[in-house]
Amino acid sequence: MPLLLSPSEILDTVRMFWLENLNIRATTLAMNIQKYASDDPDHTISHMETNMPPFIKKFIDKISEIEERFGVPIVNKRLAVTPISQLLGPMVENVDLAEGINIALKIASSLDKIAKESGVDYVGGYSTFVHRGFTKADTVLIESLPEVMSKTETVCGFVNVATTHAGINFDAIALMGEVIRKVALKTPNGIGCAKFTVFANAMEDTPFMPGAFASPGGPDATVVIGISGPGVIKAAIQEIGENADIGKLADEIKAATFKVTRVGELIGRQIAKALGIEFGAVDISLAPDPNGGSVAEIIQAMGLEECGGHGSIAALAILADALKKGGAMASSYVGGLSGVFIPVMEDAGMSEAAKRGAIDITTLHAMSSVCALGIDMVLIPGDTSKETISAIIADQIAIAIANDKPAGVRIIPVPKSYGGEIIEFGGLMGKAPVLNTKPYRSDILIKRGGRTPAPFHSLRG
Repeated sequence: MPLLLSPSEILDTVRMFWLENLNIRATTLAMNIQKYASDDPDHTISHMETNMPPFIKKFIDKISEIEERFGVPIVNKRLAVTPISQLLGPMVENVDLAEGINIALKIASSLDKIAKESGVDYVGGYSTFVHRGFTKADTVLIESLPEVMSKTETVCGFVNVATTHAGINFDAIALMGEVIRKVALKTPNGIGCAKFTVFANAMEDTPFMPGAFASPGGPDATVVIGISGPGVIKAAIQEIGENADIGKLADEIKAATFKVTRVGELIGRQIAKALGIEFGAVDISLAPDPNGGSVAEIIQAMGLEECGGHGSIAALAILADALKKGGAMASSYVGGLSGVFIPVMEDAGMSEAAKRGAIDITTLHAMSSVCALGIDMVLIPGDTSKETISAIIADQIAIAIANDKPAGVRIIPVPKSYGGEIIEFGGLMGKAPVLNTKPYRSDILIKRGGRTPAPFHSLRG
């Protein structure tokens, strides 16, 4: 069905681009690379490096053409592949762990090379699903993460440790605390941890890193679009003023999201058509943008003095609900996380609120109950124990499973840092304070291991 835009929609869209910094935040090419699997790593790498770059370069060229044709800024061009643990399976079955890690690093280095030579910003899919337990390939991939995250520049990934229908794998959560500490120690200021997240209910059709991956049940390639319009949403809220009631506020957010989503799908379908592949979905997640657009400032525009103050969870819930409804009205192919992102380090408003003490880890956990992610780009002291890191992850994952929603934890233990210290990474990463963790031990709970029973609400059908 063609997307027909009315004259008023076209004028609104022009205003959004010129005055409110609307952009296509991420255009991600999702490639199913399972056909390259073999028991010979060199054979797999040869096929990947021969066959993938030409199509990825065509993807980059078509984006540039469509960007120029429509005058739409497309900020990030990315690649996502099917979970690498599936590719590793036959390669590592008959080798020891050390050799398996070397093989995994070779595969990751090949993906890094492909990404750089092809012109994409990041490649996602260095990932695995272990919510029910571990295969040998899963173990190899997890143990390789410190090497891969420190020795590659573009490779991103995740470990999915829980689903609503399987429960929470506490053995995996315990391992994640240890792995995150190792990654942090191997990279400057722990920045390698920014390329990795711990997930529950990981979603297909996510264009955003590090959670992007190509569905194993998908075709050879699809295009997934991530839109970003914090300036548009903030302007819509400010335009109706302080006297509008909550229903009117929600309607304005929904209407603005509708327009933004229509633009995203239009661009996504044009790119897919130019490549001769399927259009996947539009992820309507609201996130801070490189031009200073802040989710925290949107929450404050809704009527709060400070993001993180009382009422913040209610404001986030209204925002997330209106966002989803507006996107669903605009497109039948809304997918991915499609929620609100509150990354402390990447959102200047969130960072300032954290500096002032309005936001801490417990507040972020509470806010995560109504948005896509909660513990995202959060700095913690470098001497935080692996058990405490695992406990922070466990809290977030438990909230996700109890609410039957996706959630991730992207946490960065900054070596030699202390609570309250301001760490500056520069560029899009920005700066943020190191948040204190609670001084109470969680060791016994984390070391119990095992898998929680699935929650009662998983029994459907």
